[in-house]
Amino acid sequence: MKRFFYSLVIVIFVGAPLASKADEAVKALLPVFGKPLKVAKLPKNPLARAQVELGRTLYHEKRLSRDNSISCNSCHDTVGHGVDGKKFSLGFEGHLTGRNSPTSMNAFMHIAQFWDGRAPTVEEQAKGPILAGGEMAMPSAEAVVAKLGKIDGYEALFKKAFPKSKPAITYDNVGKAIGAYERLFVTPGRFDKLLAGKDKALKENEIRGLKKFITTGCVACHTGNLLGGNSYQKLGVINPWPNQKDQGRFDLTKKEADKMFFKVPSLRNIAKTGPYFHDGSETKLEAAVTKMAKHQLGKELSREDHADIVAFLKSLTGKLPKAIAAPPKAFPGQ
Repeated sequence: MKRFFYSLVIVIFVGAPLASKADEAVKALLPVFGKPLKVAKLPKNPLARAQVELGRTLYHEKRLSRDNSISCNSCHDTVGHGVDGKKFSLGFEGHLTGRNSPTSMNAFMHIAQFWDGRAPTVEEQAKGPILAGGEMAMPSAEAVVAKLGKIDGYEALFKKAFPKSKPAITYDNVGKAIGAYERLFVTPGRFDKLLAGKDKALKENEIRGLKKFITTGCVACHTGNLLGGNSYQKLGVINPWPNQKDQGRFDLTKKEADKMFFKVPSLRNIAKTGPYFHDGSETKLEAAVTKMAKHQLGKELSREDHADIVAFLKSLTGKLPKAIAAPPKAFPGQ
């Protein structure tokens, strides 16, 4: 049924020779991208706000790492569209992460977390890197709780955020607080104005790129209001992916059918979140588009089509409000 729908999409566009008809076709098919994103606001409820502010502090807290040098924000910078701009992120004692760090922006809306989907929520995801030996490298959940408990001020913050929890400082509550903060990471942009019915939200070349994004077949995987993040797909559908060392979900599930399957990344802020792919193998968006067309679709894009698709992708850039992106004004015990 899904294949039939996307075939129908292509037929509609190919059969629309006039610009006005094609524009109407765009409007008719925009529902495939879902509802427009809306700016998240800091909660007014005191308890919810306390959890968010604790999460903000923990997200930027370098003392959650063994040597007090790495925070969540080190690899997922809130003022840098949720990434650090590196092929692989730098972890404890100079260790490099095995995969490119995906953006934390809009991530809470994904089907799951990490490239292989091994964590179901941002709350669970937040607890992983803290204990990962090559990342923040804390020896255990108990060590994290003990360390936070020794820092003057954290006990009060946890009690305010989790008044019914006994004890207040638990590793699960660390994840819950960071998750509460990350659930405000929503970055709407001009594309959302188009989804909301404002026809002139995108420029002419961006609209052309949107049409070609659909007719070329990109939308088969990059769909929904995040243009991805909602499914797993094989990398190298038509032409094998050059780097076969990382087998994707197979390394997690050990199922042959999962070899080279990865979570489809969201294309939101894609122009700002390179290097690209799980292996960080492309630093330029233009090269990433060429590579995807070759390996996923078996196509070589014309110069014009390529330029228009890139222009559309650049229109997907949004921004996190300063009130949410800003680090805490002060850290406990400092």
